Amino acid sequence: MSSSSSSSSIYFLTTFFQNWRRHKGISAFIVPANAEGYSLGAKEDKLGIRASSTANVIMDNVRIPGNNLLGETGEGFKIAMQTLDGGRIGVAGQALGIASASIDCAVKYSLERKAFDKPIANFQLIQEKISRMVLSRDSARLLTWRAAQLKDAGANFTREAAMAKLAASESATMCAHQAIQILGYVLFFLLYSC
Repeated sequence: MSSSSSSSSIYFLTTFFQNWRRHKGISAFIVPANAEGYSLGAKEDKLGIRASSTANVIMDNVRIPGNNLLGETGEGFKIAMQTLDGGRIGVAGQALGIASASIDCAVKYSLERKAFDKPIANFQLIQEKISRMVLSRDSARLLTWRAAQLKDAGANFTREAAMAKLAASESATMCAHQAIQILGYVLFFLLYSC
């Protein structure tokens, strides 16, 4: 088990109580961070998304009172899936930040870097790359806003959250790749800071 935050005061835990019932045999509990036998392992050194810490959850004979049950018995899977739906909107937002930073860096560099006595931003190939980056990011942003709007309205947003996460993740990857293409060797040798 892993946690997405090492600074929380309570944690969400799912556990099987009736394996034969499959996903309907899962219940959800709230576990206080100060529960006896509960601890976190070392914070993981991740490649990205460092603002959200990740650590192993260690539970050694932790006892959780029945009144810490979240929802009803057997609703743990449903609660976890609803939590993930909301999380997908957050992940989409993070990916949009990556895409936007990639665009900003590529635009800044292309306006400063000169070839044949003019900024490379004047070249059609660079303009096409940046316009595709912006198109991809803005399309994903609209999907993310739609998912967030549906969530805020209390409507079903499962499909829209999944679409937003997919589109924004793919946009982040594409924009970062195109920024690398535009910056070329200076990025490889860390000669340029955005």
